[in-house]
Amino acid sequence: MRETDGHTALLIDFGGVLTTSVWDSFADFCREKHLDEDAVKRLFREDPEAMACLRGLETGKLEEDEFEERFAKLLGLDEATDLIDSMFRGMLPCEPMVKAVRSAGDRGVKTGLVSNSWSTSHYDRDMLEELFDTAVISAEVGLHKPQPEIYRLAAERLVVPPEQCVFVDDLRENCAGAEAVGMTAILHREPAESISRIEELFGIKVAA
Repeated sequence: MRETDGHTALLIDFGGVLTTSVWDSFADFCREKHLDEDAVKRLFREDPEAMACLRGLETGKLEEDEFEERFAKLLGLDEATDLIDSMFRGMLPCEPMVKAVRSAGDRGVKTGLVSNSWSTSHYDRDMLEELFDTAVISAEVGLHKPQPEIYRLAAERLVVPPEQCVFVDDLRENCAGAEAVGMTAILHREPAESISRIEELFGIKVAA
């Protein structure tokens, strides 16, 4: 992916980067509900109505209870109560990545969260305040990845040009969106690989 000199800011996705896999959490949910374990993944990847519901939730245009009712119907479930919490319950902190962000910040790197999500209430607020100089949540700003404006907003909040930002995400399209505005992107697959790349780009040691 595109590489530049003089990186000063690290922008990080939440689900699937600072946590364990979102898809694994969805699979756990499906097994719990006696669905095919790929049911949620298929809906988000193949069903335009499911993606429209998700985008509505992530940009604040759709309330949580309305999303739950619509998505439960798409899954063929009769009960929609606590659907969101149940779907994401399996996501746990990815400690190596959390430590890497903390270490980068301690070494003078500006840090920012850029997340497609509906509310900061679903995050550990203490962790957000500890790790990040700014947090850009899609529902709060009315934008979502991979829209170029959300990346530019994060850079503006950190008072850093996009060209000096490194962005880490587990979705290829979100990395492409960051690269389109001039950022250097890391497609996250394994913590060790992402951490090694962060160290290379910033010229610092952040591994535990």
